[in-house]
Amino acid sequence: MNSPSPGPSLSPNPSLSPNPSLSPAPNPEHHARPDSGLDANLAVALDALLAEQSVTKAAERLRTSPAAMSRTLARLRRVLQDPLLVRAGQAMVPTPRAEALRDEAAAVVRGLAALLTPSGGTDLAALRRTFTVQATDLVGAALAPGLLGLARRQAPGVTLRVLGEEWEAGPALREGRIDLEVGAVDHVDPETRVEELVTLRMAAAVRSGHPLTEGPLTAARLAAADHVAVSRRGRFTGPLDAALAERGLSRRVGAVLPGHLAAMALAAVGDVVCLVPTARPGEPASPLDEAARALGLRLLDVPVPLPPLTIAMAWHPRHTADGAHRWLRAAVRRVLRPDGSADPAGLGGPDGLGGPDGLGGPDGPAGASGRQS
Repeated sequence: MNSPSPGPSLSPNPSLSPNPSLSPAPNPEHHARPDSGLDANLAVALDALLAEQSVTKAAERLRTSPAAMSRTLARLRRVLQDPLLVRAGQAMVPTPRAEALRDEAAAVVRGLAALLTPSGGTDLAALRRTFTVQATDLVGAALAPGLLGLARRQAPGVTLRVLGEEWEAGPALREGRIDLEVGAVDHVDPETRVEELVTLRMAAAVRSGHPLTEGPLTAARLAAADHVAVSRRGRFTGPLDAALAERGLSRRVGAVLPGHLAAMALAAVGDVVCLVPTARPGEPASPLDEAARALGLRLLDVPVPLPPLTIAMAWHPRHTADGAHRWLRAAVRRVLRPDGSADPAGLGGPDGLGGPDGLGGPDGPAGASGRQS
């Protein structure tokens, strides 16, 4: 008889190697009926035994001992109710049942190997997926054009859904209602992965010709002007008020609006001041101030210190290794890091931690974003 060709060797993968220590304790009933449990290790051992037709060689192939392989063969005989290999002189030969099982056992092991092999990557051209991103109106407006452009060129089957701050981000990420949160991430959730993208400063946005554009802008002049604040919860005060109070000053907030775009639209047609995030001195322009510039607003340096605004993205760890989600995160980096520091491999930067308010508290995260929660 011609010796059968050996099947695929899976010995480097310990998850597919028989482990006699995990085998059930001997039970007299097993001599009368097959095992009731499903054990993928048995399929691997059966493939090795039928390919090698030798307990010793099968044991070497799977890096176990001959004694352990002999016990596994005994278990296989009980399960299949067939001797499988019988001695013929100095060799062992397969039974007709074993001959019939050889190709099927090899196919099963190949399938297991494929099942436990890491993915070969994501075919972006064939990807069909809708990503849901939670962000404030300003962040969404900054992200959407760039993300749609990248999707059109790289992943034309991808669509984008941008939601306002409808849900608390931690549970929404965990439950799969959103794929990504982008903004001032301030929730504390040990499950959430967070990557910081860019740090911005706050500027005072006013219409062209506003009185504050004439002459030096002092804390007293800023406090004397009418202001519009941004707050999802309708709060009137924030870090700017605290900074002015340290100087014995206070401002008048004539209106509180839920989003930056509405506040900037009001500033574009009236004599009110609206705080908006912009790039720090010496850094590339930020897409987050493009809406203000499109409205013709002038961005003035705030004459009192305000907390910086760090924009980050947060996601649930189940998406960390997903190729499509990795593309989404790489695309967000590319849009919000105009200096070209986005990860070109799309592998993700530091996977760190997790905020429901997008751009944070009044006039900023914990106070710097120009909005208050």
